[in-house]
Amino acid sequence: MQCDDKLKQRIVENLTTFEVIENKVDDAHHAAVAITVTDIALGPDLPGLEQFDQWQASAGLILTRRSQKLRNHPGQWAFPGGRLDPGETPVQTALREMREEVGVCLGEESVLGCLDDFVTRSGFVMTPVVVWGGPGLETRPNPGEVASVHRIPLEEFLREDAPLLDDLPGSEHPVLRMPVGTDYIAAPTAALIYQFREVCLLARQTRVAHYEQPTFAWK
Repeated sequence: MQCDDKLKQRIVENLTTFEVIENKVDDAHHAAVAITVTDIALGPDLPGLEQFDQWQASAGLILTRRSQKLRNHPGQWAFPGGRLDPGETPVQTALREMREEVGVCLGEESVLGCLDDFVTRSGFVMTPVVVWGGPGLETRPNPGEVASVHRIPLEEFLREDAPLLDDLPGSEHPVLRMPVGTDYIAAPTAALIYQFREVCLLARQTRVAHYEQPTFAWK
């Protein structure tokens, strides 16, 4: 799957026909994340994903490993994102966090649309903002916020074994995970990835708000 205008148009068309579900939330508990599509010419070093030569122009998503120094969710997989500042829109927050966390400066013209709000077990409403980074995007990670930056090929999220669903004692819904190489990404980030896959790539009206999160993400 190439990072080109054809893919961009495909995502735009699929988002245009998708009816976003929003959640009411106060400013103190509203967050936004940037789901940024770019190429993977500078791919990640992950177990099972060492060979990227054949995918140099392929499209992928930018994800980070959060710094161990952070108070909330240290070391976890995440999209660049954070809490809305007073007066900000989710789009403005997502773009600001991209700039602050991974050094990518994009304008609102790069925004392709949004996916459903996702309510986390830690008490936040996350608004996923889909952003077109395009080919040749350079990142400059902020070591105070992220331990590493990774570009995961979209093909990884289209694997036949994705998503992985695990029972959680006491919950009627399963925990959702997305496999990546020989590792995996857990909800809530995995839920956003799965909906991106379903809506933006496969044109399916798939909802993910009901999926559970592993207990380590509840705090």
